[in-house]
Amino acid sequence: SGLTHVLCTDVARDGALAGPNMDLYREAVARFPGIAWQASGGVRDAQDLHALDRVGVAAAVSGKALIEGRIQPEELVPFLPAA
Repeated sequence: SGLTHVLCTDVARDGALAGPNMDLYREAVARFPGIAWQASGGVRDAQDLHALDRVGVAAAVSGKALIEGRIQPEELVPFLPAA
C-alpha cells in the first residue's frame, strides 16, 4: 500500500498518564514491521519512552507528561540524536 508511517493513539489512555498500551504497539510492530509506528496515549515518563523504543516504536507523543514536567529535557536526549 506504500504506507510508511502511522500515528496510533489509544484513545482510552490519551491524557490519562496511565502508561502506553504496550500490547497494542508490540502487536502493531510485529504485524507490520515495515511501518514506522508513532505511539500516542498514556506516556507518563522517560521509562515509558524507553519501553516503547524496546518494542520497536519509532516515535511517541508525550504531551501531557512534558507539560506536567514528568519528563525532564535531559531525559529526551537519547531520543533526539540531532538535538
